[in-house]
Amino acid sequence: MNLSFSFIIPVYNRPSEIEELLESLLKQTYPKEFEVVVIEDGSTVPSKEVVASYEGQLNISYFQKPNSGPGDSRNFGMKNAKGNYFIVLDSDCILPPQYLEEAEKSLTQEFVHCYGGPDAAHSSFSDVQKAINYAMTSFLTTGGIRGRKDAVNIFQPRSFNMGISKEAFEATGGYGNIHPGEDPDLTIRIWEKGYETKLIPEAFVYHKRRIDWNKFYIQVRKFGMVRPILNKWHPTTAKLTYWFPTLFILFLLTSIGFAFLGFKAPLICVLIYFLVLFMDATVSTKSLKVGSMAVFATLVQFGGYGFGFLKSTFYTTFSSRTPEEIFPKLFFRT
Repeated sequence: MNLSFSFIIPVYNRPSEIEELLESLLKQTYPKEFEVVVIEDGSTVPSKEVVASYEGQLNISYFQKPNSGPGDSRNFGMKNAKGNYFIVLDSDCILPPQYLEEAEKSLTQEFVHCYGGPDAAHSSFSDVQKAINYAMTSFLTTGGIRGRKDAVNIFQPRSFNMGISKEAFEATGGYGNIHPGEDPDLTIRIWEKGYETKLIPEAFVYHKRRIDWNKFYIQVRKFGMVRPILNKWHPTTAKLTYWFPTLFILFLLTSIGFAFLGFKAPLICVLIYFLVLFMDATVSTKSLKVGSMAVFATLVQFGGYGFGFLKSTFYTTFSSRTPEEIFPKLFFRT
């Protein structure tokens, strides 16, 4: 395929974020022209002036629409894009200069209709951002459940950094209205249409995740809540590993209870795990402070995801209502 890339970027009340992303697109070493499509998803703080400042420097187009969620906005952008291969990004990402070159090189060597790239922590990130990034990407946490290099054929891309061909988009109809969870749902439907996915490790982004601890907990709790819904929609993709955060938290609480009764072995096992986590995070981030915060971030991640997963599993299993009726806040009306 003669690749023609179009970046698809929904934005909601984040003009400063989109400016950083556009600046990184301006610095791409990719020698060919590419398109940038920005979709303003019902923002009250628009990015129109920021986008306009890049006209003439980038092949950029700007659309405004009522708020209907990131999935519907991405679909809107892909319908209006001119390229034949779409790269979906979150507005809080920054691309390294070689991103597009690496994506094209990998797709030329082994073409797939959908790929995903990892996220990394930029040196300018705050300590909280670095700690959260570690918890979200490390093999020692839930980051190890997805994204292994030896599992490229079953890799589930995430829409903060996801490539999808125009053909696959049209065959699947794009993203659904669940959020979060719209990206694994689309990936599964891409598989069902016979297309393959893969991880391109070199096509990474710096994902800033501008959230505090409370927002992070809310985010990962929602991640946990949507997974049983996806398992119900696509039962063949359900995995035992999705239970890991829930089982870990239950084991932690049980271990604390046993420790009060004098049986400390289970709690010692948990503490050893946290020690290994701390050492790995400290080495990888080169910071004792971030290493300590990464342990807390992992606890927040496991707790939020685990309890959200358990709650959603109970309701989706025993309730006769649809997921949209049980958890209306997880669905956008389009």
